[in-house]
Amino acid sequence: MTTARLTVRVPVTLAVIAVVVAVGEFVVPAGDIRRLYVVAAELLAGLIGAWVCFDTGRGRIGSGRRWRLHLGTGLIGFSLLRVWWLVSPDASGASDVGFLVLPAFILLGLLTAANALPRRVPMAGRRDVIVLVIDSFLIAGSVLALLWTLVPRHVYTHAGEDPLVVAVAVAYPVADLILATMAVLVLTMRPAPASVRRPLRLVAFALLAFMVTDALRLATLPSGLTPVTAAGYLLGPALIALAALCPPTPPGERVDARAEADWLHLLLPYVPVVATGVVIALRHGTDGRLTTLEAYLGWFGLGLVVARQMFTIVDNMILLSRVSEGQQRLHHQAYHDPLTGLANRALFRERLVAALEAHRDRHRPIALIFADLDDFKLINDSFGHAMGDRLLRTIGDRLLGCVPSGDLVARLGGDEFAVLLEHRAADAERIGHRMLHALREPFTLDGHTIGVGASIGVVVPEPGDTDLSADILLRRADAAMYAGKRRGKGTIVRYAGGADGGPHADLPHLLARALSGDPAASGFEVYYQPIVRFADGATVAVEALARWTDPVAGLVDPDVFVTVAERTGLVAAIDDFVLDRACADAAGLANVYGRPIDVHVNVSAVRLGQQGLEDAVLSALERHAVRPSRLVVEITETRRIPDMPRAVEVASRLRSYGVRLALDDFGSGYNALAQLHSLPVDIVKLDATLTDVDLTPERAGAICRSVLAICNELGLAVVAEGIETPARAHAMADLGCPLGQGYLFGQPVPPQRLAVPLTGPPGSPASATSSRAGMST
Repeated sequence: MTTARLTVRVPVTLAVIAVVVAVGEFVVPAGDIRRLYVVAAELLAGLIGAWVCFDTGRGRIGSGRRWRLHLGTGLIGFSLLRVWWLVSPDASGASDVGFLVLPAFILLGLLTAANALPRRVPMAGRRDVIVLVIDSFLIAGSVLALLWTLVPRHVYTHAGEDPLVVAVAVAYPVADLILATMAVLVLTMRPAPASVRRPLRLVAFALLAFMVTDALRLATLPSGLTPVTAAGYLLGPALIALAALCPPTPPGERVDARAEADWLHLLLPYVPVVATGVVIALRHGTDGRLTTLEAYLGWFGLGLVVARQMFTIVDNMILLSRVSEGQQRLHHQAYHDPLTGLANRALFRERLVAALEAHRDRHRPIALIFADLDDFKLINDSFGHAMGDRLLRTIGDRLLGCVPSGDLVARLGGDEFAVLLEHRAADAERIGHRMLHALREPFTLDGHTIGVGASIGVVVPEPGDTDLSADILLRRADAAMYAGKRRGKGTIVRYAGGADGGPHADLPHLLARALSGDPAASGFEVYYQPIVRFADGATVAVEALARWTDPVAGLVDPDVFVTVAERTGLVAAIDDFVLDRACADAAGLANVYGRPIDVHVNVSAVRLGQQGLEDAVLSALERHAVRPSRLVVEITETRRIPDMPRAVEVASRLRSYGVRLALDDFGSGYNALAQLHSLPVDIVKLDATLTDVDLTPERAGAICRSVLAICNELGLAVVAEGIETPARAHAMADLGCPLGQGYLFGQPVPPQRLAVPLTGPPGSPASATSSRAGMST
């Protein structure tokens, strides 16, 4: 039933009841006939209401079904009592107890509906029901005490009447008042959608109708009710039927939650109590005497208030416990890694700062171990990120088993772990070796055996190092770890350099300082490696590769400083430096080879989706007057492209200027068929892991033939990386690969050391690849 239909049915129902009452009052003769007419009308109203409740309840589920069945059962009891009155007109007294059947089932219906509604203050369902009942009795009792005090005594006098009849007659309006109060409390203090509040309002009005008629019946004892005064017994079942006809809650309907109900929930039960107490005190202030009923009501109300406060205290204790648990959970989430459960960077830094203060003030020894997993990206590429996450959790568990209890193990991010030793600082290197040995043991996940290596840096501050900060200590541990990587990875290195650097220099800091000014003045150079045509050995292009010799750290392996640059956000500065220097060397390279030659420059694929790359390329070409067709931008995708549509847009614009694009290290990392399909490239460079056809001719040969066939269909040039032997060069040429790059044709060297190339036809399609780090290809 929609709101519009309800708006129509309510006045129609009221009109029908008015007609029935008018007929009984003005048409039906007084006496037994009128009494039978009234009872029959009440019977009919009760039966119709019960039928509507049962009929609508069959089509509902959950609480909406249960409260309708409860009310329908109560109306059946209401109707059966009318049948008894018709059969036994003189029945009275004990038989009137049947009137309480309807209030009992209305109570069940209200509790069912209330229990299904959301609570403003979370509590257990049973305790919530008890609190609702207590509040209803408390308010209703206060109202009764107030009426008893204000209404003249002769109204309550029923001389000569059977006490049982009077008691039952009193019970009717009292029960109605308690139930009406409960309905108002549910409406007032429970957030509920309009479709739920509508039937509750109708039930509340039905209870008010019953209460008015029951009060009139009590006041007119023993004469009985007239059709007018008995109208509540017709209106009540009719309003209950209209409540049952209300439609269910539609999906997505918003809950009507009023802010004022928060304080109403606290104050409403006590307002009538206070008001009643004030009135009674003023009324009896002169003689100081209370009637027995007033005294009983007072003690009853006091007991309810005490019970209500006990429940409130229990609820507050539960809420405080939940708040405390929530705070502890939030604190744990704020200071722990969600993947491994280890401490995160924030907690590690906090503990490190406190440990340094103890080291400085009380000379307490501490040590820091920094571990970086070697080539963990390959595990993610090979087995997927889900497997990588599971492996990280297992690694965290192993590291915890290597560290004494009381010391802190943290995951700083990605594949970086750190250990703070405050109790066993002297055993730092031994614990580091234990960690290294534990990580070397293979991991078995889903039937896969996975090997993991790590490079570990250890820092043990001397007692005289009082000026250390957390950042300095972390940088020293990082520098020691990178020193281990320069030695070949899988090693543990203890920091031995001074504040100015040495072999364990602070590499991230030195790299940032070198790239903040003129990189060339800080030891950065560009080397070139030739790309050769297999058919005649002619060099058709060169690849520009970054090299760095730092004044403090010395020669830094490209794989190391590129990894540092990627982790610290400095890789774009290296890309731009190599791009500018390669364009500047283009004229000199043409002189070396006797003709203009293509130059390949590596660019991180992440930059394709960012601002700056397009401007950097165009500026370098214009500044050094290089034709765009002579530049090949190699997309080195060491990390996943975050915004592929944006990357495709930038790549397409670069190609529109004449710049060609190459997909570097195809077959490793993220560069695979998906990128070949998505990115508009001109050249594909096969990773060295795919070109070992001289070692595994069947397997590697099949893969290379497939890739060459795909590239041929797409019109893409192919370069084979990692050509180090004549046998591999001949094998790739026999498969139909036109170009190659590797130590067989020349190592990366400065431009002045480039060898005079073999003569070959100019203008051959160029394509090249190698890692930006310049490892042999």
